[in-house]
This record gives sequence, structure tokens and C-alpha cells, in this order.
Amino acid sequence: MSTKIVTARVDIPNSHTLSVYLEHGGYQSLRKALLEMTPEQVQEEVTASGMLGRGGAGFETGRKWSMLKQDLVRYLVVNGDESEPSTFKDHLLVENDPHQLVEGTLITAYAIGASRAFIYLRGEFALGLERVQSAINEAYAYGAIGRNIFGSGFSVDLVLQPGAGAYICGEETALIESLEGKRGFPRIKPPYFPAVIGLYGAPTIVNNVETMSNVPWIVKNGGQAFAAMGKGRSTGTRLFALSGDVMRPGNYELEMTSKTFRELIYDPDFGGGLKEGRSVKAVIPGGVSAPWIGPDNLDLPLGQDEVAQAGSMLGSGSIIVLDDHTCAVRAAWRITRFFNRESCGQCTPCREGSGWIEKIMHRIELGSGTESDLDLVLDACDNIAPGLTWPPQQTTICVLGPSIPSSVVSAIKMFRDEFMVHIKEEGCPFVH
Repeated sequence: MSTKIVTARVDIPNSHTLSVYLEHGGYQSLRKALLEMTPEQVQEEVTASGMLGRGGAGFETGRKWSMLKQDLVRYLVVNGDESEPSTFKDHLLVENDPHQLVEGTLITAYAIGASRAFIYLRGEFALGLERVQSAINEAYAYGAIGRNIFGSGFSVDLVLQPGAGAYICGEETALIESLEGKRGFPRIKPPYFPAVIGLYGAPTIVNNVETMSNVPWIVKNGGQAFAAMGKGRSTGTRLFALSGDVMRPGNYELEMTSKTFRELIYDPDFGGGLKEGRSVKAVIPGGVSAPWIGPDNLDLPLGQDEVAQAGSMLGSGSIIVLDDHTCAVRAAWRITRFFNRESCGQCTPCREGSGWIEKIMHRIELGSGTESDLDLVLDACDNIAPGLTWPPQQTTICVLGPSIPSSVVSAIKMFRDEFMVHIKEEGCPFVH
């Protein structure tokens, strides 16, 4: 078993409380950062760790911090919206170890010189909201947040903001718009790169919950210790949310590249395999935005570059397994329906194109489609993401639009025969 970093305490009773957190070394990393290190030294350790952001884009965390524009006012925003279907790793962390999140946020605020930090949490996470707010209150009372923290001279305030359940607010600029009290419309980049023009027009760093939760361990153990785990650009551990047609769905923290998709799916300590007599049909390796991979890619290591070279991405850390009893047409249609419903409507290709694709896919799924519909739906996909390549070409303000075709194109490319059965036999061959 690999080293546990972000899930080291989640199975301890009352792990969400301050008393348990302190018993297991809580806030010692914050003390070390504030009393023994300069902000620049904290940044250097995070850069040395090679940690990639755990929210989906996979950008280098230390490099992101270094891009922050010099200004008198800076903000830190923690993205806890986690709206990608079948992604539930951050949910685990905010409910079971909120003080780890708070500590990582405070250390990051110190490192980047932020005077105020915000944790933006998905509104449906009722228990998570309650526990993070309790953790913030306890941390204020303990002296870890507020004025002159631990006598270091550093001061910061931390605010918890619930979202309203919009998928688009997982996009960092839409999240910032929401924090400002406006509708969650993504901003055009450039000029609105958050590190230059972010929250309230000030330079802002936006990091994911899991990213923040790794920071205390990196400060305590050093960036090189984190970088020693994994391989290449995939350093440290990663929390994978495994779901779909496996016997043991759940969150599994693994050293990056140390396991393959096959091991994660079939190992009794992890996914536990599939139902008897069934086999893997396809895997969605990084949330429903990601192109599917087939059984021939099961021996790929769980690494950023390895999955990218196979034409997909690790993305949000969600791995969805489809077995040979799953209808590929229905799966792709449902994913498209989700994107259509969650499009913010700001960009025409996404707003209109997602609806067209969903209608065609639904028609095929119901058995009312024609063979020409396959060319029609691919043509609509090509208008949203020209060339149908991955990573997709950008035709909209954010990546939601160009991500829509990935499931449809994957399904048609890998399982065209199933589409033809739906069309020629006027119905789905799989039991609903």
C-alpha cells in the first residue's frame, strides 16, 4: 500500500474535529510555515514537489502560484464545487478532514500573500458545509485564523461560501463571478486570467480542495519527499473516485503511476473486479468530459502523461467502468444530456450544439434514428470541437463546450455496431 497523505485520518472516529486533528499533528505545518519559513520558501517546497493541480486541468501548482501578479491586495479561492458526475473525492475530504483543508488553505494564503481566502463549496454538500464551517470556527478559536496567527505577524480571514449547484461554477472564472454575486458565466481569458485579474479585480489564485489538502504534508515533509513518489510529471499520491460496474466503488488514494487501471479495477483491495461473467467494455478515465479508453488500455499506469498519450486525461480523478452489459449509446446520451442541461448558455456552440447532439442521441437511443444521424451528430460535434481531436480545439469561452463531443465520438468510434443495432432493430439490445 502506498503512503496516505490526504486520507491518512479519514477512518479515525471524529476525524473532522479539532481535537482529533491536533492529536495527529494538526496545524504543526502551519506553525512551521509561519514561524520557520518565508513565503518564498513555502512556494519553493511546493514547486519542488511537482504537484499538479488535482481539480482537472493538471497545471503545476507552484508555477501557478508564481504567476500571481504583484499587488497590494491578493485573494485565494479554494474550488470545492466538484460538479463532475461520478466525482466524489473532494466530498470525502471536506466531510472527514476539513481541518486539513483549512490548514492547507492558510499555508497557501501565507505563501502567496493573500489577506483573505474563500472556500467555495458545492451547496448540495450539506454535511460538508456544516463541518467545514465548524472547522473554520474552531480554527478561529484556536488562533489559527485571524490576526497575528501564532504570533507570526501574519493575518488572514477565511470565508466559506456555498454554491447553488451549477456545474459551470467549477470553472474558475465562473466561480469567481458567482463569488462576486453574479451569474456564473466564465470570463474571457485573456485578459481575465485570475492570477492577474481575479476576484473583485484583484490577483487571485484558484486551487482545488485536494490540492490544498496536500500542502500541509508537503510543508512538513518537504517537496522532494512528495516528488519522490510517482514518476515523471505525476508526483505524489492522487485520490481516485472509482465508480460504475465494479464490486467496490469508492475513493482510493494511490501513489501516482504505481498502479494500472487493471489493478485499480480488479484488485480485491480496490475495485474488487466486476460481476461474475462480465468484462470491461470501456473506461472513462477522468470524469465524463474525458474520451473513453478500451480494454486494451487497462494496463496503462495511473499517470498524467501516460493517459494523455492514450488520447484521454486523468481529469477530475473520476474513473467510471462500463461493463459489457452497458449500452454505450445510452451512456453517451446521458452524458450529453447532462452537459446540455448544465451549459451556462453564454456561447452559441455550447448552448445550441449540446441541445442538437442530445436530441439526435436520444432519437437513436429510442430506436427512432437513421443511419444518416451518425453523420449528422458527428458533424454537430465537429462544429463544437473542430477536428474532433483531443485535447479539443477551443470554440467557446470555457472548455465545457468542446468537451461535450468526447463521449459521443468515443461511443461511435468504439461501438458503432451498437448504434447500428439501435437504428436497424429500432431499439436498444440491452435491458433498461
